[in-house]
Formats: sequence, C-alpha cells, structure tokens
Amino acid sequence: MNEYKKPNIALIAKLAGVSTATVSYVINNKAKVSEKTKERINAIMNDLDYIPSLNARSLSNGKTKLIGLTLPLIAPSDTTGSLLETNPFFAEYLGEIHKVVSSYDYDILLSGIQVKGKYKNWIKSRGLDGIILLGTYPPDIYEEVKELNIPAVLTDVYEFYTKDFHSINTDDAKASYLATKHVIDLGHKKIAFVGGSIKKSPVHNNRYLGFGNAMLDAGLIINNDCVFETLTTFEGGVKFANKMIHEKLSFTALVVDADIVALGIMKTFLDAGIKVPDKVSIVGFDDIQASSFTSPGLTTIRQFISKKGEIAANLIMKDILANTRTTQTVTIESKLIIRGSTKKIG
Repeated sequence: MNEYKKPNIALIAKLAGVSTATVSYVINNKAKVSEKTKERINAIMNDLDYIPSLNARSLSNGKTKLIGLTLPLIAPSDTTGSLLETNPFFAEYLGEIHKVVSSYDYDILLSGIQVKGKYKNWIKSRGLDGIILLGTYPPDIYEEVKELNIPAVLTDVYEFYTKDFHSINTDDAKASYLATKHVIDLGHKKIAFVGGSIKKSPVHNNRYLGFGNAMLDAGLIINNDCVFETLTTFEGGVKFANKMIHEKLSFTALVVDADIVALGIMKTFLDAGIKVPDKVSIVGFDDIQASSFTSPGLTTIRQFISKKGEIAANLIMKDILANTRTTQTVTIESKLIIRGSTKKIG
C-alpha cells in the first residue's frame, strides 16, 4: 500500500521543471514568470489538488491575513466561548466583522487574554495583521497594542487612550436617558435600574448616569434602593427577578441595561405568574434578535450592533490594505424600539 504524501512546492517544481522560487512566485502572484509557465504550474497544482498554505504566503508578503478579536472576560468563569453562548450581542457583533473581513479573504482569531505580556506575545506569535478590542481592558493592554504599531480598533471604550486608536461607541448615557424617559412618560415613578458593574465598566456606568439624569430631570428620587447590579447574563436577570419576588420589591418599571438580562427577568416573572407589562414594565438595551421573539416583545434601545461590527471591520481593513495607522472616532446614534413590555401605569 502506497503511503500518501501531501504535495508540496518542491514536488510541484520538480514536475514543472522549474525552481521552487518560480512556484512561489506563481503562488504569490509575482510578475516574474511567463504566462506559459504560470499555466503549467497552475495545472499541476490543480491536478494535485494543492492548496497553498497561508503560512507560506505570509512568509512572502509579510501578511498572515489574520485579525485578532478580543472579547471582555469580566467574571472569573468567562471564556470567549461562554460569552458567545450566553449573550447574543457578541455573536451578532462577531458575525458582522467576519462577514466583512472574509470578503477580503481574511480570517478572525478570537482571544480573551487580559494579562500584560501575554497579550502582546499572542499578537506577535500569531503574526496578526490587526486587532479589534471590544470592551474595557487594563491600560497596559492598550500600551502593548500601541507599541506594536499595528492597525487597531476599539469598541465601547471611553478611556482617554481611545484617541490613539480607531474608536466606535454608542452614546450610552443618552440612550439610557431615552429608555428611562420612556417609562417616566408612561406615568411610572417607582423605577429601578438593573445593570452590570457600575464601578468596573464605563459602559454600565454611562447607562446608569443616563438613568439618573432622566430621573433627576423628572424630579424623581434616586437612592441605593432602586439601583441593582447583576451579571450581564440571562441568569443574572433570573437572579434579580427572584430577588424582586422574594423581597416583594414594589417597582412598577425596570430599566435594564442589557437585553439578555431583561429576558431573564421576563421569563422568571412569567413562570411566577407576574404579568409584563400589566404588573411591571420592562425596557432593555441592545435590541438583540431575541427581543422581538418574546411575548410580549421587549421594548429596548437599538444600538445597531451589526453596524458597530461592520464599521470596525471596514476601518481595520482600510488601514491594513493601505499600510496606514489612522484614527477615527465614530459615535453611532441609538433608537428606542417600543414593543409590548411597557405600558402606561394605572
């Protein structure tokens, strides 16, 4: 039985009667080979079903056609896989980035690294052509990216160092103000804010500030009794809903700063016989696809997740292809989407 040998450049060169350098020129579209020789080499590669490796090409043109995408690992149990599984926001964002970069024959490499040194080594060892970071990381991480001098895009980052990179954001405070004002305009006065870590996350902090400003403008009282923090997961919503039920909290409206949390709250209320919006109105934030699938549908803030991913991908591809290091700040306007989870009180 003959042992199968994977075809390589040396074999192709031998069959074509040329040097390995000539085969490499053909693979990398270098204008140093006659059309007749190109046709002969391409025919041999087709016959052998030979697919040039990206590694071989990258050695020639200095590009791996790989873009790193880093997701924020907040909870100790977080992994890139668990984020994609538990919150559709990440999958929608990633999907749009992949759609754009793949049209340029580029691929994405996911990471959740947040440790100084390891992140820089990860980028260098993979030979990444560019990097996209979603969410907030320790300042050392951004310093490492800056030192590497590769195209980089930040999404949902508010710190001062965004000026050194492309930066894409939603005006989270303005959007949360809009969500809160919606339930205030419906006559609600006993309103709670349910969000992620206000101290650790600028995004959650800005959404809390938007809530607070809307409450103050309406002359409504804000205190610690109406502000709750939970994990930004479906289970985080379940946990809060159970707290509200067991402690008999009497809020008539909830401003929740992530749809996935709001959906966990709604499911728990449904199982407990608490009707939304008859008993309590709920407004979310993100407008993930599942928000329109529930009954009632979730009133929420649409922050155009796919558009964020599309812009991030186009900005980084523009720099990679032009071999430039430009910076651009993009703020995406959000929109209140009214569905059935909110109604006038009384």
